[in-house]
Amino acid sequence: QVHLAESGGGLVEPGGSLRLSCILSGSMPEYAPMSWYRQAPGKEREFVASISTKGGSITYAESVKGRFAASRDNDKNIVYLQMNSLKPKDTAVYYCKLFSLWGQGTHVTVSS
Repeated sequence: QVHLAESGGGLVEPGGSLRLSCILSGSMPEYAPMSWYRQAPGKEREFVASISTKGGSITYAESVKGRFAASRDNDKNIVYLQMNSLKPKDTAVYYCKLFSLWGQGTHVTVSS
């Protein structure tokens, strides 16, 4: 079984920063592409970022370019999402994704 577990969410002021982590555990390939998605209240789940198996190729949604940065540490089986200059519109539950598998999500609230 493969398990994905997000963490690092919380309440932050506009302009603040958070770093999300996605820990992969269980039986799984040593390397795999990973993605981050988010779902705001009452909205559909949307793509945030994707990162290649070794981290050499990263793609971001236009809404987060220049503010978010994805990275990974394959030795620790962790994928990160550094979020800077957070805005209220970034409020959502953030999920990591491995192929068709999803984590349980971690909630991010940006509010003053």
